[in-house]
Amino acid sequence: MNDNSHFRQLLAAAAAQSEPQRLLFVFAVAELPDSATPEQRARFRSGRGGALAPLMCVDKAPRDLPDFPSLVSEAGRAGPPWSVVFTASLSGQAGRPPDKARIDLALETMAAAVRDGRIDGFAAYGPEGEFLEIG
Repeated sequence: MNDNSHFRQLLAAAAAQSEPQRLLFVFAVAELPDSATPEQRARFRSGRGGALAPLMCVDKAPRDLPDFPSLVSEAGRAGPPWSVVFTASLSGQAGRPPDKARIDLALETMAAAVRDGRIDGFAAYGPEGEFLEIG
């Protein structure tokens, strides 16, 4: 079991910002495209490769998320099994958190980036809270 220290640091950093933050989460699963080659299929069966498919998105205020197990529990009630969650933070302005339209646009943009494999700007965690270095 992972100690989730990286995730706790993320929560602490978001809470310490001068402007209110929303944490953005895109839950995804690796899947194999229908057009995969035999080599790609073999890699996927061995636990490597595949394409990322976003399953669900959510935003949270740092104060509303005590720890990673709470996020996992909520995700389990809300949707299908996932293999990785990508995380980013969205800052508010003038002491106010970001509005719903800005949050929704940021989540849509983030989900598209995950789908396209442009994930280098996000923190990524596995289902046990382990920090993933993908790339």
